[in-house]
Amino acid sequence: MGFFSGLGTEAYDRSYSDRELVRRMFGYFIPYRRKLVIASLAILIIATGGAATPILISRGVDLMAENISAQLTSVLIGALFTLGVLIWAANWVGRRLISRAVGDVMLDLRRDAFLAAVGHDLSFYDKFSSGRVVSRITSDTQEFAQVVVLITDLFAQMFQALFLLIVLARINGRLSLWLMVMLPVIFAVALGFRRLARYVTRRGFRAMANVNAAIKEAVTGIAVAKNFRQEAAIYDEFDQINQQSYRINVRRGFVLSTIFPTLNMLAGAGTAILVYAGGTSAAQSVITIGAWYLFILSLNRFWFPILNLSAFWTNIQNGLSAAERVFALIDAESAVTQFNSRPVPHLRGEITFKDLYFHYQPNEPVLRDFRLHIRPGENLALVGHTGAGKSSIAKLITRFYEFQGGRLLIDGMDIRSLDLFQYRRQLGIVSQVPFLFSGTVADNIRYADPEVSEEEIETLARQIGHGTWLETLPDGLMTEVGERGARLSMGQRQLVSLMRVLVQRPAIFILDEATASIDPFTEDQIQQALALILAESTSIVIAHRLSTVKAADRIVVLRQGEIIEQGNHKSLMNSGGHYAELYNTYFRHQSLEYIENIRQAALGD
Repeated sequence: MGFFSGLGTEAYDRSYSDRELVRRMFGYFIPYRRKLVIASLAILIIATGGAATPILISRGVDLMAENISAQLTSVLIGALFTLGVLIWAANWVGRRLISRAVGDVMLDLRRDAFLAAVGHDLSFYDKFSSGRVVSRITSDTQEFAQVVVLITDLFAQMFQALFLLIVLARINGRLSLWLMVMLPVIFAVALGFRRLARYVTRRGFRAMANVNAAIKEAVTGIAVAKNFRQEAAIYDEFDQINQQSYRINVRRGFVLSTIFPTLNMLAGAGTAILVYAGGTSAAQSVITIGAWYLFILSLNRFWFPILNLSAFWTNIQNGLSAAERVFALIDAESAVTQFNSRPVPHLRGEITFKDLYFHYQPNEPVLRDFRLHIRPGENLALVGHTGAGKSSIAKLITRFYEFQGGRLLIDGMDIRSLDLFQYRRQLGIVSQVPFLFSGTVADNIRYADPEVSEEEIETLARQIGHGTWLETLPDGLMTEVGERGARLSMGQRQLVSLMRVLVQRPAIFILDEATASIDPFTEDQIQQALALILAESTSIVIAHRLSTVKAADRIVVLRQGEIIEQGNHKSLMNSGGHYAELYNTYFRHQSLEYIENIRQAALGD
């Protein structure tokens, strides 16, 4: 199907250093620093309480060994209970604030990623799967936001480890020296996992993006799949991609789950050494039993933050890899570049191509030294075989694609100097396959101008065939169109698309006529809608209907990106050139004269 292309990087992917990623990530955390500071203080209380618990127990054991009393026992129990409640309250506050911060950061990042995605030109989506783009906006941003949790936990664990290290040093300096010797070994092993974790995490995200792309394409094309009875085929292809994702993410999980057991094994070995050394010291009365107990209990609590700190750069690879993918989407350069953003006045609709050069792929030119002048208010029809360059001309006028040479002027202004948002507000575009959004007919008509009232829409609608097309809709303007307009016929979709342009009153109108077979009654209504639009705008029509071709002020005939003929229908037919050939091949059968001749011939037989 084309979307299963392995786990290679996208062309717009780029590598960022850890320092650059962390710097940009902190930029998203800064607006919520107050929440994070309070959450960090709460976690600090948790860390302090966790470190103080063994000290309190150890001190109580030593005191009770000297003087066991109910009062002392009650005080000790009360202190431990109070400490437990304080830790619980701090944990509740901290986790609540962190959850809010995670949600806020994810909201901001998804907003930026989505704005970047919708801001890319159409050539971007010609090259890259929209399903993989969706994966970066959804899954990857969620992984990125979890870094907030990692950072706050890291802060708390650093404090807890430092606090416990001071406690351990005060208990017994000799045992603490043994501990300090072991720490570099643990950190070195943890850092050794870092590169491997980054590698498997990247592959895991790419595999998941492939799954998302497969699901999106399968669901979008489900009608075609059912029409050709290919449900089993799309399932098999999805199953292959899903199995690949499963295998890759199992390996990723294995690598990440190996980190802590390995570090725990090293910590266990270190604990055994210190237990032996401490037991020997206690036997020689160098250290009290309570102090030895405190050291061992504190040591167990010390290992947990140390192991977390050691594994920090490995665990954060999820966040860094996700951030790298999201930032790559945000930073991807648009092929369409503007050198200015000048305000756009009301356009007259004059369009001039000057020595323009355009290609989709290097060394495969579509337009070469192309020249064309379209007068304000002119109705221009483009005809030619597939690949002649008709749609490319329309895409360049809409500024959806970047041309590589020459100039394109709108009312004498370089199109690269215009504010694109203001410019496109004065464009009306109807594509070959009209696209409607889920909602009502009225919702889709006012998509171009949300301020237009229902009364204005109905007034315009009744100018087309006296509004009889509205009567074919179950609930009139309030009829639900369904996903992509599936509940409407193709003719009804075209009428809604034309109405959407009509309420906008564009200065420049571009129409790629649909080739679908439409009944004569609907075609007549479409022609009425077109007449309303064409009367007030400069129009460029990629023509497939005889009625549209014959009604054009000028017909431009294209072949391989070059203009080979131009004129009105009568003059071009009289010249007997390429247009006459196209007419006799593609258009003549639509004429009433042709149909009548066929009928007469059939009767004669």
